[in-house]
Amino acid sequence: MKRDTRLSGMLHLLLHMADAKTPSTSEELARYMDTNAVVVRRTMAGLREAGIVVSEKGHGGGWRLARDLADITLAQVHAAIGRPSLFAFGNRNDQPECLVEQAVNTALDDTLAQAEALISARLAGITLKDIAEDFRQRMAERGCAATGERHV
Repeated sequence: MKRDTRLSGMLHLLLHMADAKTPSTSEELARYMDTNAVVVRRTMAGLREAGIVVSEKGHGGGWRLARDLADITLAQVHAAIGRPSLFAFGNRNDQPECLVEQAVNTALDDTLAQAEALISARLAGITLKDIAEDFRQRMAERGCAATGERHV
């Protein structure tokens, strides 16, 4: 089953944007992710609506952060990209009158609800600043300067 990597991808792009000295075009951001600029624009639209990024048109325009990294949580980014499912499995509802199916679904519903609450709370407690600091520490350990360049 294919994993939904939109949250990870958007966090990646937002951190590159934080390092950029000028607005980043959709084409530049697409190169970071080895994807198409249309995909970037479509996803960034949700981030713009949430007030996480702004876009500037014309020569020298592009995307830039609308807020400080410390003011953007992973939960906000997750919500802005449409709250993709956190789990790849769910309940079977082929025979809703079946008591076994009902018992299984109740157990799974309770477990999933508790797990989602835990993950949501954790996402709300992590900011882009936290990730940026981790990145900068990793760069320092390698003896590299953190810049807006592509990092590997």
